[in-house]
Amino acid sequence: MLRTPAPALSALSTPSAGTVCSGVCHGTLGELVQGPVIDEGELQIGLISLPLQKYSWMHFVRDCAGDPAAELPDKSKCRRAITLYLDHYGLGRPTGHWLHDSELLLGKGMASSTADIVACIRCLDRLFAQQSPLSLMADILRQVERSDSVFLDRYALYLSAQQKVLRCFDHDPQFHVCYIDEGGCVDTEAMSARLLAHYRTRLVDYERNLKHVVDAFEEGDRGTIARCATRSAELAQAVLPKRHLDAMLARFEHFGAAGIVVAHTGSLIGYLFLTPPDTAAMGELSAFFRALGRQCRFAQSGFPHA
Repeated sequence: MLRTPAPALSALSTPSAGTVCSGVCHGTLGELVQGPVIDEGELQIGLISLPLQKYSWMHFVRDCAGDPAAELPDKSKCRRAITLYLDHYGLGRPTGHWLHDSELLLGKGMASSTADIVACIRCLDRLFAQQSPLSLMADILRQVERSDSVFLDRYALYLSAQQKVLRCFDHDPQFHVCYIDEGGCVDTEAMSARLLAHYRTRLVDYERNLKHVVDAFEEGDRGTIARCATRSAELAQAVLPKRHLDAMLARFEHFGAAGIVVAHTGSLIGYLFLTPPDTAAMGELSAFFRALGRQCRFAQSGFPHA
């Protein structure tokens, strides 16, 4: 990782004691598509995440009571990212303490740990008056975990293990989602070998679906994007099956859904809608999922618009 010289202390505008600096990062509702991508002759795991307007927060309170040895005790990846950030800029560890909050569930496919790390970096940028480039964020993530593309402010075709953006899209397709958590937690990194083995057996199907979704993004065609998401969910059943996919497919047209989205290496599954369900539809959806033994949630996907 290339090291950026630290600015002079006078240029840092160092916050005074008691000042709070914060960083925020959105999460995801799994992936619209996930599958094989050949990059530089190697089979890689590629994905287009579905950004969700739910967030992770990291706060740093500058004071004299901070204990670096005790900071973020349950966030080892964030501690690693903080160290990498400070080493990159040649900065000393600031005195103070960290606070964390999140709307993102752990181990479910909401990119919670990646969002925590990105929120950490953004908080440090505020603290030290920096503006870290996306390349630095990707580099830090590469050294910490297989990640998601939540550090971007647009949809992208992304290689999760390499933290490599293959293609960004100009269109921001907005979906309204109704989703459930099927339960349990998934170790994303432990699934990599199984995913790649499965991809090799269905390479043609995955490549066809990827071409369709990329074309649909270029055209801003939300309906086709949603259908590609459904196809990706169906293909993923051979690796990490969703127990309620068949039941949801059976009621798909009844509810007027445009597609189904899943966390391919998580426990979330949901309907995609092009227009928001009204209160009557929300009640019917809630009753349907309650009958399956699950509480549904409603949320907005895509990126916030001014």
